[in-house]
Amino acid sequence: METTGRAGVKAASPPASNLTSVDVAIIGAGASGLMCAIEAGKRGRSVVLLDHSHKLAEKIRISGGGRCNFTNLNTKADCYLSQNPHFCRSALARFTPQHFIALLQKHGLNYSEKTLGQLFCDDGSEAIIKMLKEECDAAGVKLLLSCDITEIQHSPHPQAGAPKVGNPLGGREYQINTTRGNFRATSLVIATGGLSIPKIGATPFGYKVAEQFGIPMTKLHAGLVPLTFHPEEWAAYAELAGISVEAVVSCGKQTFRESVLFTHRGLSGPAILQISSYWEQGQALHIDLLPEHDMRQVFSEQRSSRMMLDNFLTQYLPKRFAEVWCQQFAENKPLNQYSEKALIALANQLHNWHIVPTGTLGYSKAEVTCGGVDTQALSSKTMQANNVPGLFFIGEVVDVTGQLGGYNFQWAWASGFAAGQAV
Repeated sequence: METTGRAGVKAASPPASNLTSVDVAIIGAGASGLMCAIEAGKRGRSVVLLDHSHKLAEKIRISGGGRCNFTNLNTKADCYLSQNPHFCRSALARFTPQHFIALLQKHGLNYSEKTLGQLFCDDGSEAIIKMLKEECDAAGVKLLLSCDITEIQHSPHPQAGAPKVGNPLGGREYQINTTRGNFRATSLVIATGGLSIPKIGATPFGYKVAEQFGIPMTKLHAGLVPLTFHPEEWAAYAELAGISVEAVVSCGKQTFRESVLFTHRGLSGPAILQISSYWEQGQALHIDLLPEHDMRQVFSEQRSSRMMLDNFLTQYLPKRFAEVWCQQFAENKPLNQYSEKALIALANQLHNWHIVPTGTLGYSKAEVTCGGVDTQALSSKTMQANNVPGLFFIGEVVDVTGQLGGYNFQWAWASGFAAGQAV
């Protein structure tokens, strides 16, 4: 299989000579790849970890504003999106947030809990990367960065010099040709992530490997991403960029209660990022702007007020937003000049603002890629492809996508651990 290097130029395959034999080759030195390498190495496997980037674990480095939201105490299968919602249960049960916390404590790293069970590293994301690198070194993992994969070959029978130690996968082996040498391995693990944040090196490499081996994929789309609206329809709200409101956002059966941030092109903020993973083109969002209040009751109790509607609403909403909202949905006049029916309609509008996004800001602004390698083709216990012995897929490349708040890192640790116990 021919792949492209960082510059996008096709790299020619080097001669398949001087093969280095290892038990396990892992492509992708992000969160899941590092965890898999650590666990495989601890089990006595010889491991080579390959990555095309010149920096280790760049997605860990930038996460959480540099503090790394490394897990969530509320981790459960319901926090993940997949066509097979039960697939993630096994791995998550065997490597929990407490297991990763224990690893931090072993290295003397401190952490803090923020809202909704989110855990951040007080010592910063660089400390997490350093910890994982030290664990890899202790496990004897050979790490090669700035390493482009030029070809992957698969042989159903071992060749002379193939690794003999614990070959549990039916004697099959993989040859991985790279710009930094050629390797032969009994197990090949794909931990290359998805398409999100291409500026730090995201590529479709893992999906191409799945295609090479006939493994099905589910539909891909950007997740945890800001939503956009038609410029003309959004013009009135564009001037609110930077303003946020606490709200409940719903789409279909999914609901999130967090802040909503207005931008020049649409909506962002935690609640919108969360719902974006579930949103599909053409679907409407329903936003309750005042979930803490029953505005029907509030208006009923204040029917005699002479306060102008926009001024009245600034008691509950940011002033600029209240003014723009009134311009869109009501004539701005004293509250006592509205009929009971009109006030009920205004209350309903505040509790169910109905808007239809036109799209998203795409993979460049997305935190994750939804969809991926079809979990029906993988073992939930080991992450191994059912029909291709020795081939494993872990982390974001798999059709398992966590919600915002550390869930995707926990899936990376758990799926990496599961594969590390099986390779």
